[in-house]
Amino acid sequence: MINVLRSEFLRTRRKGVVLGWFGLAILFTVMINMVMAQVVGSSQAQPEGGPGVSFPTLDQWQAADGITMGLSSAASMYGVVALSFWAIVTAGDYSSGLIRLTVSAQPDRVRLLLGKVGALSLWTAAVTTVALIANLIIAPMAAQAADLDVSAWGQNVLQTLAGAWFNLFCALLVWGVIGLVLALVTRSAAISISVGVGYVLVVEAVITAALDSIADWTPGATLSALAQGGTSSIPYGTALILGAFYTLLGLGVALTVFKRRDITD
Repeated sequence: MINVLRSEFLRTRRKGVVLGWFGLAILFTVMINMVMAQVVGSSQAQPEGGPGVSFPTLDQWQAADGITMGLSSAASMYGVVALSFWAIVTAGDYSSGLIRLTVSAQPDRVRLLLGKVGALSLWTAAVTTVALIANLIIAPMAAQAADLDVSAWGQNVLQTLAGAWFNLFCALLVWGVIGLVLALVTRSAAISISVGVGYVLVVEAVITAALDSIADWTPGATLSALAQGGTSSIPYGTALILGAFYTLLGLGVALTVFKRRDITD
């Protein structure tokens, strides 16, 4: 299994893919913190969010864990990027024909797929770390530009950062598994990304507006709550359980499709 994981990790180490994923994570971190400084800093009330973005209140941003609010606010944006790159790497094996070679070299498809999941999980952990570091650099600068009192940010720093990293990583892992499943089913990165982006920007907003009773059970709302460490409507424990459920369900579907579907059709 270690050899499979090492092989998949080396194969997924494509300069364009890795730099694009890391670059977008840094870009979104800079953008969300700068926007929060302007939007949140000018109002005590809960600001209006946008597709894939939920802003904290001013009090929340100035609290002890406020230094990581940029990560949780843009969790869905990070998630769509994670979904996209998991889908690109997975679907790329089919479009290039490489899947035939890898299956020939490693006939155990379960081990092969788990190796890919493990490699992409390591990249997701690295991206989460980069986003956290970028946030630590940008957030104080944005807060200073908005003339905010962030003296509370110095309290329980290690615990706050560790919790924020873990929550964001878990959320991105679920988004990535969704991208993996879509790519295995469609064998197309473009379709998988379109479905993921369309869901975040359109479908979930429509579902939430039309069916308020199930709004808290949708993947986007659940994963946003998980990245935030829980919300008033979705407790952290519930979000963690639902995130684990979505992950296991996605892996189950992925393994079933990958094992039973002919790779030559």
